[in-house]
Amino acid sequence: QVQLVESGGGLVQAGDSLRLSCAASGRTFSNYVMGWFRQAPGKEREFVATISWSGGNTYYADSVMGRFTISRDSAKNTAYLQMNSLKPEDTAVYYCAAVSTSVTDVYYVAGAHYDYWGQGTQVTVSS
Repeated sequence: QVQLVESGGGLVQAGDSLRLSCAASGRTFSNYVMGWFRQAPGKEREFVATISWSGGNTYYADSVMGRFTISRDSAKNTAYLQMNSLKPEDTAVYYCAAVSTSVTDVYYVAGAHYDYWGQGTQVTVSS
């Protein structure tokens, strides 16, 4: 069992930056693919970014490409989402997710692939 706890959300203005953290506990973090998803009010959950367990492969949604960066620190059992040039349309609850894998450079876009989810952290971007 893996527990995920997100932090770092808040209220910011358009153009500002935030860094979200996802702290994992309960199992060895190093062989887990990590993903970030978000859900805005009245909308379905959507993929944001994912990173392979090695950290060597990442993938982003088109809407955040070039503005967001996903990373991980296995020594700290933590994944991060650096969000720059935030826009009002980035407003959502952000969730991190994890799934164990034995494949070094795989990553997953679909939420259905993930076994573990955090409780979410609110990000609000004002115009």
